Amino acid sequence: MSASGGTKAIVAALGANLAIAAAKFVAFAFSGSSSMLAEGVHSLADSGNQGLLLLGGKKAKRAATAEHPFGYGRERYIYGFLVSIVLFTIGGVFALYEGYEKIHEPHPLDNWVWPVGVLVFAIIAEGFSFRTAIKESNELRGQQTWTQFVRRAKAPELPVVLLEDFGALIGLVLALGGVGLTLATGDGVWDGIGTMCIGALLVVIALVLAAETKSLLLGEAAGPEQVAAIREAAVDGEVVTRVIHMRTLHLGPEELLVAAKVAVRHDDTAARVAEAIDAAEVRIRAAVPIARVIYLEPDIYDEATAAAGDPSKEPGGH
Repeated sequence: MSASGGTKAIVAALGANLAIAAAKFVAFAFSGSSSMLAEGVHSLADSGNQGLLLLGGKKAKRAATAEHPFGYGRERYIYGFLVSIVLFTIGGVFALYEGYEKIHEPHPLDNWVWPVGVLVFAIIAEGFSFRTAIKESNELRGQQTWTQFVRRAKAPELPVVLLEDFGALIGLVLALGGVGLTLATGDGVWDGIGTMCIGALLVVIALVLAAETKSLLLGEAAGPEQVAAIREAAVDGEVVTRVIHMRTLHLGPEELLVAAKVAVRHDDTAARVAEAIDAAEVRIRAAVPIARVIYLEPDIYDEATAAAGDPSKEPGGH
């Protein structure tokens, strides 16, 4: 996985979640807190999620084959989608079920020091993981807002880790609130309410992740800036006079397919056109390095037909 895939953030999150999961299960064993059990399962599911992201990054590196000529870059999207499913089924649904059971059969907490101490430790550890994810994301985010970054990022790992860590921190606060209210009132129902809030939070995050990774799986085009850069690079003003139409598709987070029909002069020789096409490909790769698969088809542009406003009459028009 490339640096832009957020490997450092994934490893940091994995280490933090494994340590936190162990601590939460110990706290549950000593206190009987359902919030601790739900949070323990949440952290365990998150650890599995980070493992899936690392596995997807490794599989995406495989070389292209005759059966998969465009490579395996989309493996990262597939594993990102699996993460959203795991987060929903294991983390969210289990927490909702456990919270429901605790509300119907509440009981006071034993050894309250354990859950409170573990929650404080977990908040610190998750904060470190979240800080690492933010630092790596800022290197790619540019001027985008955080919402835009999550929605537009072509590499799924960093948005997944960001949302997981953000959700984990909120979940820990909810768990601490449920435990605190249970201690203050002596009513274990509050622990169950906190657990259900954690479950609802995880389900919402899972649905957001599923929607974003589904869009990547279906195939997203290059961003507006990249499209503009490709159009500009394709035209030399001499042989290639304009881009008639163009389609782009992400084969993976760092691999872009470009297919375009470009206009050439009717009196140019085949050799001159071929040289111009080769030169255009070089310029496109220089302008947008992730444009690795490029197909440019030369054609004669009919300005009169285009001016008539009938795109179906244009070469390759629809």
